[in-house]
Amino acid sequence: MDSHGKEDLIEPTRHSVTYGSYLKVRELLSLQTPLTVPEQHDEVLFIIIHQVYELWFKQILHEAKKAAAAIDADNLMLFNRTAHRIQSIQTILTHQVGILETMTPSDFNTFRDRLNPASGFQSWQFRELEFYLGYKDAAYMKFHKNDPSAFAALETALAAPSVYDRFLRLLKRRGFAIPDDVISRTISDNYQANDQVCQEIVKIYKQSDKYYDLYSALEAMIDLDEGVLLWRQRHVAMVERMIGNRRGTGGSSGVSYLSKTLSKRFFPDIWDARNYIGDSEYGRK
Repeated sequence: MDSHGKEDLIEPTRHSVTYGSYLKVRELLSLQTPLTVPEQHDEVLFIIIHQVYELWFKQILHEAKKAAAAIDADNLMLFNRTAHRIQSIQTILTHQVGILETMTPSDFNTFRDRLNPASGFQSWQFRELEFYLGYKDAAYMKFHKNDPSAFAALETALAAPSVYDRFLRLLKRRGFAIPDDVISRTISDNYQANDQVCQEIVKIYKQSDKYYDLYSALEAMIDLDEGVLLWRQRHVAMVERMIGNRRGTGGSSGVSYLSKTLSKRFFPDIWDARNYIGDSEYGRK
């Protein structure tokens, strides 16, 4: 800063890194291409919102892989810190739905028909995230068979131990009675709740001072699960507000299909543990 209080800014040269070149702003701003002719005002908003979703999904995947590695290294402090970052992003994703709701149904319908057969159902990054966290369903793979890179990413995620698989292995290493058939199960199959696992999780909750790092990790995981659930709920309400019970542009049943996804859980045993904890606190078995 000079003697007059002005900042001594460095003027960029032709080949130096600038804000725009580093972030590729020009390329980024060229990616919004409406399909309607004449262009409908709200289509740009619709495109930007969903492109931002995909960018955040990319970051969540980036963090989820770090979280998985932290569990493998028994570094639950790092896992919790990474999970907290994902939770913060989840909050943004949920709030973004409100921006879409500034469109009226009439506004949306001026360009909705041009979107066929595109649908958010086809977001391979979101499906990859489900696989990495712990909800696996190979039936979704067929929707991406014509996109080799997306299909390969989903194959990798399907075949990899999920965050929850890794956590159960950590519990086994720590001496908890996690059944061998849970550890050795086919990890490309969707995980099914297990009563013995649930009882071991209850033990951690009841002795949270003794197992504080594990207890904190359990709470971080249920925060992640709840974050996705809250986003799904908000999304279902927004879709019904926009299109009622009409079919989705990608051929799904729309609100009916989305409502069924509200039952998905990445970490079912952690949810089920609440039933046992509540029963024991009130003297029931």
